[in-house]
Amino acid sequence: MKAIIAEKPSVGMDIARVVGATEKKDGYCIGNGYMVTWALGHLVSLAMPGTYGYTKTTADNLPMIPEPFRLVARQIKTAKGMVTDITANKQLKTIDEVFSKCDSIIVATDAGREGELIFRWIYDYLGYTKPFQRLWISSLTDEAIREGMENLRDGSGYDSLYAAADSRAKADWLVGMNASRALAIVSGSANNSIGRVQTPTLAMICARFSENRNFVSTPYWQLHITLKQGGAHRQFIHLEEFKDKVTAEAAYRKITSGSIVTVTKAERKRTFRQAPLLYDLTALQKDCNIHYDLTADKTLSIAQSLYEKKLISYPRTGSRHIPEDVMVHIPALLQKVVAMPEFREYGNTFDLSGLNTRSVDNTKVTDHHALIITGIEPQDLSETESAVYTMIAGRMLESFSSPCEKESLLMECTCEGMDFRSRSSVIVNPGWRGVFRRKEDRDEDEPDGNGGSAVFAVGDAVPVTGHGMAQKKTMPKPLYTEATLLGAMESCGKSITDDEAKEAMKDSGIGTPATRASIITTLVGRDYIARSGKSIIPTEKGMCLYEAVKDMRVADVELTGSWEKALAQIEGHTLDPETFMCSIRDYTRKATDEILRLNFQTMPGKVFTCPKCKTGKIIIRSKVAKCDHDGCGLLVFRRILNKELTDIHLEQLFSSGSTRVIKGFKGKKGVSFDAAVTFDTEYNPVFSFPKHKGNKKR
Repeated sequence: MKAIIAEKPSVGMDIARVVGATEKKDGYCIGNGYMVTWALGHLVSLAMPGTYGYTKTTADNLPMIPEPFRLVARQIKTAKGMVTDITANKQLKTIDEVFSKCDSIIVATDAGREGELIFRWIYDYLGYTKPFQRLWISSLTDEAIREGMENLRDGSGYDSLYAAADSRAKADWLVGMNASRALAIVSGSANNSIGRVQTPTLAMICARFSENRNFVSTPYWQLHITLKQGGAHRQFIHLEEFKDKVTAEAAYRKITSGSIVTVTKAERKRTFRQAPLLYDLTALQKDCNIHYDLTADKTLSIAQSLYEKKLISYPRTGSRHIPEDVMVHIPALLQKVVAMPEFREYGNTFDLSGLNTRSVDNTKVTDHHALIITGIEPQDLSETESAVYTMIAGRMLESFSSPCEKESLLMECTCEGMDFRSRSSVIVNPGWRGVFRRKEDRDEDEPDGNGGSAVFAVGDAVPVTGHGMAQKKTMPKPLYTEATLLGAMESCGKSITDDEAKEAMKDSGIGTPATRASIITTLVGRDYIARSGKSIIPTEKGMCLYEAVKDMRVADVELTGSWEKALAQIEGHTLDPETFMCSIRDYTRKATDEILRLNFQTMPGKVFTCPKCKTGKIIIRSKVAKCDHDGCGLLVFRRILNKELTDIHLEQLFSSGSTRVIKGFKGKKGVSFDAAVTFDTEYNPVFSFPKHKGNKKR
């Protein structure tokens, strides 16, 4: 009997059906010589500090450096603190039962760092030493599963992948737990966190925000002239930008209605803009944010859903290329793409016999190839699922299409001793840009301003028919959007000025395609950043943390990016995991000490007058919020049943007398309910239920 373990029940069921394990049991399927079970995501995790005896958040206990780390069944927060998740514990017992009855194990968790980690931690936690093989597939179609089962790989071949994942998890524990506890001590609030990736990301957002808000715009002036040819005209722009108005006006006065210009250059050139590479996850998230205003986290969730519906390949990929053996299937897949209503018109002129192979490169494929569709017909997709699927299908069509061919025209002339220029371009053959026919693509090809269409030859002497002077101003770098932030996280190494450091990090970013969305979500959840329209801005709380740590190692983008590179080296067998962990332990000691030496006592927040005594001020602490006036006694505990009130909830309560509706409270009998927290007549916190459930309080 062979055991197969998948990452999720839905995937496990699909694999069970394909291998013939058709008899369903509680937590597994059996049949045809297989027992197929599944995890429920991370069933096992690194133990929390309390397991090692770190029960109090004090400076004397820091830094916490477990030797060795311990694994525990998944923990959840309750009113009594962290307890073992009953569901996780039950499934672990099922997996143990399945493994104990089988001679060997086939690992079918997601083929990547996290999937490998999920299995290895379960395997180690349950104490198994049985041999295991790896099912390594990039899609969940029946064909892919069968092919993968016929080509199982020895599990030891993924030891380095596990080592990288395990090292990353332990590094995040060391930095996150210690830095966050140190911050709680100096800030007086436990509702804060510092992380190996989240804090450098916050630093980028805050630095850009500060640069944008502190930018002092300076004016400059620009001259232009207009020339006519028959019924057509052309506008030329002076090459120099004037820094002061007096000089600009003097230049402007040189030009009169009698001025004659001499055309000195008229150059036509054919240019080709290559088709974009296929999507990796980050590129998909950026485009979905630009075109559909989807957050990175939402795009990842949708892509994962499409993957589990077998419609696309593995979404958490960092590669934008496919190998030669996958290219064999591309023509048939593209035929399905051009049959889609959105691309049918483009398909009428699309040449399947001369595909662009720019995205085909075996050497640039990492764990998984770029995102492509599987060819299975989509059924009953939501609006957003359909949009993301169409983006992936359309990008395939773009990537394998011919380059966009343009004809650019550059003309220069002199007028009263000053040089002027006109640039314009027209599309001769749209190639890949004809797939989506987006407006922003067309705008790129418009001539400068109202440039016009007149064309002149070298040596032409043309009278000036109009001229003008425009005042403009310098503009700051725009605030980050989710799309540009993802790009900055991906390529942070490119902004480093030190040549050696830049070379070391040229292929590194901070975070990975699979984790960047969760980092942004964490920063929003901690109330460090907020979305303002499409822009991402820091909150007052986020700016305060940034100002406190911006010069510390913990906010260093360069250092964090180098760690990502080190993890990739572990994965590639060129760096010993213990060497990396030694550097992380040393870093943890230094970063913790830096944070503990911060001189602020509380994170910023609004000051609230006590609603009960109308005299005192509300002090918000890590576990309680209370009035500082003697004899008042107003006290609100952060934890109510299974929920912990955030700073935002407390602000709502003290400013308006009620929080918004909070979802997922659990009563004594375990029944979930939604309610707002408000005050009764004695200013004790009570529940207030949505109107459709009645206006009762309990």
